[in-house]
Amino acid sequence: MSDGDSESLITDEMRAHVGQEGSPTTYEVDKTSVRMFARAVGQTDPVFYDEEAAQAAGYRSLPAPPGYLGTPIFDPTQARGGPPTGGGPQPTRPLNRILNGGTEIEHLDDICAGDVLTARSHVANYEERKGSIGDMLIVTSKTNYTNQNDTLVAVMTGTLIRY
Repeated sequence: MSDGDSESLITDEMRAHVGQEGSPTTYEVDKTSVRMFARAVGQTDPVFYDEEAAQAAGYRSLPAPPGYLGTPIFDPTQARGGPPTGGGPQPTRPLNRILNGGTEIEHLDDICAGDVLTARSHVANYEERKGSIGDMLIVTSKTNYTNQNDTLVAVMTGTLIRY
């Protein structure tokens, strides 16, 4: 903030963190999960349920419905946890409330049952605003999803609002 009333929420460490990829995460796309997700979101097109219909439509197997990017492979040896911000650099003062500011997914190629996706995420931007609820930190992250052939198949952009 440059209004002179308060110190900026964004630290030099946070600025240096922009663009740095975290550890990759592996996701599997299987037929059962494709069918379950399609059913949950109300898809009725047979390509999401019937292998022959999918292949007749030009897919290798059942296509992933829009919004479904696989199921993460659970690894009990990897410790999870930490703050919801992913444990990266923190702002100059605590912001204890979090709001999902939205998620956009750009599909660049087919994702089908049998695919194994690797997701690599990074913070793309930090921005601060003053709102009716006080100081807000808007964190934009990007996640690139590549398949087993190292083809970029999707880019997810997420916005997190801390206040």
